[in-house]
Amino acid sequence: MAAGLLDSIDLNTRLAGHNRLALLLFRLDERQIFGINVFKVREVIPRPVLSWMPGTHAQVAGVAEIRGRVVPVIDLHRAVGGAASGDDAKHVIVTEFNRSVQGFLVRAVDRIVHVDVATVEPPPSGPQGHLTATTRVGPELVAIIDVEKVLAEVVGQPPGLSDRLREEVRRLSPSGRRVLVVDDSKVARAQIEKVLGEMGLTCTVLANGREALQYLQGMADRSQTPQDELLMVISDVEMPDMDGYRLTTEIRRDPRLASLFVMLHSSLSGVFNHHMSQKVGADRFVAKFSADELAEGVLERLQQVA
Repeated sequence: MAAGLLDSIDLNTRLAGHNRLALLLFRLDERQIFGINVFKVREVIPRPVLSWMPGTHAQVAGVAEIRGRVVPVIDLHRAVGGAASGDDAKHVIVTEFNRSVQGFLVRAVDRIVHVDVATVEPPPSGPQGHLTATTRVGPELVAIIDVEKVLAEVVGQPPGLSDRLREEVRRLSPSGRRVLVVDDSKVARAQIEKVLGEMGLTCTVLANGREALQYLQGMADRSQTPQDELLMVISDVEMPDMDGYRLTTEIRRDPRLASLFVMLHSSLSGVFNHHMSQKVGADRFVAKFSADELAEGVLERLQQVA
C-alpha cells in the first residue's frame, strides 16, 4: 500500500501553482486524521528497526538506516503533545525539507488526497501550536501538521548571519526598507523576521498568498506604489488558500504590481521547484533555511536599488 501511495508523488507535485494541494493522510491515534504536504514526502516505509543513540532529543524515537543513510525518526505523536507511540505505530513517513532528511513515526498511513487550497483554513485558536492549517476531506476534519516547527524543536534554531554578511549589510545601510513576508509557518516567519531584523529591515508579515495579494492590491487601490514602498516580497511556496506560485502569477498579471521583486523561499529545494519559480516569474528562489542564503537574496535586491 505505502509504495503505491508514493508512486504518484511526482504527478501530484505538478498541481503546484494551480491552487491544488496534495496531502498524505495518516493517523497518530484512533481519533484524529492528520495530513502532510506530499511535496515533503520521499517515501513511506513499514516501521524499521530503530536504534537508540545517546544525546538525542526526547522526541526522537531512534535512528534507522534507510537506503544506506542513517535517518533520525521522530515520534510525531509525542512531538505534537501526545503520549509516546507504542508498538501500534507501524509506519515511518520519510521526508525531505529544510535541507535535511528525517522520518516521522506514525500509527497508520491512509491515502493521498487532492484538495482545493481555498478550502484550507488556518487552525483554530487555542493550544494547536503544531498545526499549520485544517481542511475537510468528506466528513472528516484533517489537521495539517507544521512539520517545520516540529523539526525546529528537535534540531534547534539555525545559526544567524555570518560576519561576512553582516559587513556587507553595514556597507549598504538598508535601514528603513520594508519587506512583505508571506508564510503560513510561525517558525518560518520568525526565522525570516530575525534575519531581516539583523539586516536593519522592517517586515509586514502575512500568512498566505491571498492575504498578500489583497494587501498589495489594496495598496495600489489607495494610489500607493507597492514597488516603491516595498523592497521585495518574500513568499513561501506551499501555503493554504493561495500558494506562492499562484501569488507570483497574480502579481505579474497586475500591471500595478508586476515590477515587484519576488523571492520564493521554500522548504522544498528540488529541480521542479526551481523550474516552477522561473515559470511563474519569480526573481529568485531560495531553499529554507540558511540565514546567509536568505540574506544574499535580499542583498541582491538591495544592490539593484542602491
